[in-house]
Amino acid sequence: MRVSAKADYAARAAIELAKGHDGSPHKGDDIARAQEIPLSFLENILTQLRSAGIVRSQRGPDGGYWLAREPEEITLAQVIRAVEGPLVGVRGQRPEEVDYHGAAAALQQVWIALRVNLRAVLEQVTIADIASGHLPSEIIEMARDHDAWQTR
Repeated sequence: MRVSAKADYAARAAIELAKGHDGSPHKGDDIARAQEIPLSFLENILTQLRSAGIVRSQRGPDGGYWLAREPEEITLAQVIRAVEGPLVGVRGQRPEEVDYHGAAAALQQVWIALRVNLRAVLEQVTIADIASGHLPSEIIEMARDHDAWQTR
């Protein structure tokens, strides 16, 4: 699986907002600087996160961005979907929409299984988990597996 810069930046922006989740808005410049994200790219991402109900914004000198919900209520899957769409796409379609014939007929089930496994991780991890550094134990166990760190 490839994680796009957009998905990575969106996650990092949400995590940065969770880190300072005290109810006051954060300036886009501050988020961009803290996470080393190009400001123009970040502003586009924050607009998408706002459209998805993950981020709120306020204009003006006292304005900025903050999370629209508690960070414990926002999963990494929701952030990625807000900027990229479905977690798994096959040629621009959802896995249940593709149709294969002949020897490739079972391939659809592989794409569905891939989506299930992505959901098992990304829907379990919240922005608060990452911001606090306290990931769910299942995620820690997966990441501790020696094979998880091997490039193939």
